[in-house]
Amino acid sequence: MGFSPKGVTTLGRWFGLRMNVFLVTALALAPWSASEAMQTSSAHKKTVQKHAKTASKTAKPAAKGSARGTKGHAKTTVSAARGKTAAHAAAAAAISAQTARLNSAFLASSQLRPMAQQLAATRSAMAYDGVSSYAKAHPGDGAATAYLALGHAYMLDKRFADAAATYRMAGSAGDALSDYADYLGAQAALAANHSTEAYGLLDRFAERHPGSIFIPNAPVLLANLYLSANNPQGALKVLSSPDAAPQSTHADFRFAQAKAYQAIGDTANASALYRKIFTAQPMTGEASQSRNQLAAMGVPLSAAERKIHADALYNAKHYAEASVEYHSLEKNDPGLSQGDRDALEIYAAVCDLRLKRLGRRDAEKLPQTDDDSAALKKYLLAEIARNENDTKGNDREVADLVQRFPHSRWTEEALYSGGNMHLLKHEQVEAISDYESLVRLFPNSTYAPSAHWRCAWMSYRLRKYTEAARLMDEQITMYPASTEASSALYWRGRLYEDEGRDFGQAANYYRALNANYVNFYYAVLARQRLAVIGGQSGAVQPASPLASVRVPAVPALTGELPENDPHLIKARLLANAALNEFIGPEIQASADSAQWGALAQAEIYVSFGEYTRALQSMKHSGIPFFSIPMNKVPVVYWHLLFPQPYWNDLVANSQKNGLDPYLVASLIRQESEFNAGAVSPANAYGLMQLLPSVGKAAAKKDGLKGIDARSLLNPSINLQLGTTNLKQVLDRFGGQAEYALAAYNAGDTPIRRWLSTNDYKDVAEYVESIPYSETREYVQAILRNREMYRALYPVR
Repeated sequence: MGFSPKGVTTLGRWFGLRMNVFLVTALALAPWSASEAMQTSSAHKKTVQKHAKTASKTAKPAAKGSARGTKGHAKTTVSAARGKTAAHAAAAAAISAQTARLNSAFLASSQLRPMAQQLAATRSAMAYDGVSSYAKAHPGDGAATAYLALGHAYMLDKRFADAAATYRMAGSAGDALSDYADYLGAQAALAANHSTEAYGLLDRFAERHPGSIFIPNAPVLLANLYLSANNPQGALKVLSSPDAAPQSTHADFRFAQAKAYQAIGDTANASALYRKIFTAQPMTGEASQSRNQLAAMGVPLSAAERKIHADALYNAKHYAEASVEYHSLEKNDPGLSQGDRDALEIYAAVCDLRLKRLGRRDAEKLPQTDDDSAALKKYLLAEIARNENDTKGNDREVADLVQRFPHSRWTEEALYSGGNMHLLKHEQVEAISDYESLVRLFPNSTYAPSAHWRCAWMSYRLRKYTEAARLMDEQITMYPASTEASSALYWRGRLYEDEGRDFGQAANYYRALNANYVNFYYAVLARQRLAVIGGQSGAVQPASPLASVRVPAVPALTGELPENDPHLIKARLLANAALNEFIGPEIQASADSAQWGALAQAEIYVSFGEYTRALQSMKHSGIPFFSIPMNKVPVVYWHLLFPQPYWNDLVANSQKNGLDPYLVASLIRQESEFNAGAVSPANAYGLMQLLPSVGKAAAKKDGLKGIDARSLLNPSINLQLGTTNLKQVLDRFGGQAEYALAAYNAGDTPIRRWLSTNDYKDVAEYVESIPYSETREYVQAILRNREMYRALYPVR
């Protein structure tokens, strides 16, 4: 199994808001095997040794700097001769002292991390006792770090008084993470109604903790403290401070400010802020609180505001909540016209459609309206026809939408859905018609690049090569940043090569593809084509259609970490306390972290064997790895992006089944990101995401007994059974990796159905023709990643 990889008078005007689609994935961390634990211990030991060396180098200079500061010397040292002022020297000495202190704290807590991680994950009595015992046995910063881990766990368990007391102990035991002890302690104290304690922790926070990541947040927390003490003027004053400015658009800031205005009787400012939170930040906890506060003030939300709120819930895929809001507004607002109520009933119906609880009779009973909600009703009927496999019914509704509502976003939605329906049915002419209409009527639609490419590709599949060539060149020039741009470059080159016999122009497209999408699936194929046409292409200048091909920006990345950077060391120390959510923000607080922050965060995770976290942090770093030549990025980044956990078992089981280990590694990277404990919504388990039934069948073939679902979370067992299963899938498809990978993701039946047309010129054409976007991208990603693994870890 795989995964993938407005208005005032009538509500009908309000639905101009685009309902964006968001995908959210949740990931679990995997346990690691004994061999992995040994590797982890080794990596962690190296990190500790490196810190010990750094600490010894910085300790003496730091001590000297501190002594100079204590004695109040105004003179500068050798650095003064180089033009540095006394202030600069003092600042450097302070940083050096902080670095030494943080390094010392890291060393003192170097064995805490596994226990702290276990506590954060389980919060069992045994886990609490283990971290508590560690704190008692490691006085100073070791204890402080352990108490932070305990406080964090108590907060997760909503034991606020215990958390406050533990954070207090952290602040007393050591000062390396004193800003965390104070800020998190203040949060706990406020939650426990210990106002005096919280105030003491927040008083002069920025002055006491210069450079802390909590400086922008502290004023909001302090403002809430003032509010709890019935001092709204104090809250407003602290929220107007320069330190608070970076948070001024955040929901918690606005809510505290609104409460302060409300407390002093400034209803206008308070209600304006509450309304802004409710409409512009509807997914925050403060949104529902804002609604309650407005009700308490006797200030009703307008129908328009409630509609905007409901639309936002829909956009965030909170369909049930959106439906409730639409229905509530429809039934309970006496100021609405019948037309508005009818529109709201239809808006609620689209939520029911998404929740799969709207039938044809329900849709047909919806009221007739004369605004955009009439288009929405037609869209609902079109979707129901599609769900019922009524192709002609869908076509009728879509055609009526195009004629009657040519500019409605529901026409746009219906055209894309209709095109997809015909695509899945291999009805290429009909699909092209819908996609063409979408691009013509909605050229700036988020769907337009995809729809345009599908027109180009299906024209190619229909062997209408002149039309396909025109559309491919349009794709390159009109949508140069689209995900389909690399596909257009490759297949336009193939048309020049195969149909036009213009090898020079084909080479232009292949070279442009290789230069701008160097690590993409199609760049691999382009290099293969260049090798085939070889000397036939000659040396020619790029043609004009290639002028719009985007040029990737190469970021200034370094493979060397600034070991004396306080934020970096602090992030490593936070990892020891399992305060994982603060690792990234702490690193980003360093001025030059753009050059090394992604590396630092990933290496922190890898040093404890958390390969999945490291891989995810690299993927989410924003670095365009697949557009950058490998030699332009330090190799350590590539190794983190393409890791080798469980490598010995992986290779052994691959070779046993006659499989390419690089292909297996690439499949695992796509399936589970090397998370041995992953369980998918489809009930697939472990590294290679095996269904229990598949695992049992493979176990029977291998002569293993007693295999159940939990067994598949064991990396060794999963690799053994997963490679056996993958070999069987490959054998069913004649050893062709592209077919087997597609079947691994989507199952055998659709693959055989797609193959039954038997009119593909080559395997690459088959891959591009896979109608399931998830499966097509899955196959391309694994084959691309296999080449990356081969390049990074060549067989010697």
